[in-house]
Amino acid sequence: MREIVLQTHNLTKKYKNFTALDNVNITIKKGDIYGLIGRNGAGKTTLMKLITTLAAPTSGTFTLFGTNSNDNSIFDNKQRVGSLIENPAFYPNLSAYDNLKYYALQRGFTDLSQINKVLKMVNLTNTGKKKVKNFSLGMKQRLGIALAILNNPDFVVLDEPINGLDPIGISELRDTFKTLSNNGVTLLISSHILSELYLLSTNFGFIENGRLIKSITKEELDLECSKCIVIKTNDSKKVAYLLEKELDTKNYKVIDDDEIRVYDYLEKSDKISNVLANNKIKIKGFYEYGISLEDYFKEIVKEAK
Repeated sequence: MREIVLQTHNLTKKYKNFTALDNVNITIKKGDIYGLIGRNGAGKTTLMKLITTLAAPTSGTFTLFGTNSNDNSIFDNKQRVGSLIENPAFYPNLSAYDNLKYYALQRGFTDLSQINKVLKMVNLTNTGKKKVKNFSLGMKQRLGIALAILNNPDFVVLDEPINGLDPIGISELRDTFKTLSNNGVTLLISSHILSELYLLSTNFGFIENGRLIKSITKEELDLECSKCIVIKTNDSKKVAYLLEKELDTKNYKVIDDDEIRVYDYLEKSDKISNVLANNKIKIKGFYEYGISLEDYFKEIVKEAK
């Protein structure tokens, strides 16, 4: 069983009469790339500030690498976490290397070779003495990520790292995240752009008005959004049997006793209906279903209201 890196327990944050985070429970395991999806102001940043101890919860706790947030030793585990939540204050007239060197010395790092390692990881080794003020937005974002991983963390928390980037910049960051993941780093990445996180994440949490409204794996999300033929019937078990015996497919999912979804025969749905008719299966509904990632997000937000 994989190690649990982060687990929150009814984590709540209130500001006077406003609840920014409302009893949130998420679990992130080692190796996950957890995409936290939500509109601006949904509570993503608040959650990240709480788990990185930049803010204190009103109620609830979290465990980080097995240590509860009420335990003073949580600050020892914090050393295993890197984060980029608010834009770091880089010196505009210094190079990428010199900016990281400043922060390394400030944090007491003695091994400065780590600077070149992280610059290579975020594809900034070719910037030389170029000043940060002359960096593109994408380069500045990658430098911020370099700072977040400067301490060689096991868990990296990134708040809206792709916000405002062009497609090339987003693609470059995606490669950076995959490199981190391939090096054994667990990631929590927030965004309001589901389509971009979809290309990267292994797990998703959807947050709205401070509440976690759905947690789902990528495989489950694919099943929810993929095009399929929906069969409404009183006997989904028999339909499943017929799909395998007469249509030679196991590419289906039994939703409940009244619904089954078939991911084959999308262009030949008449073959399915003929088999069902020949076997006198009572059908209450038979139709094609499919939904885009954006529409899926809108749908679950609407259902949560």
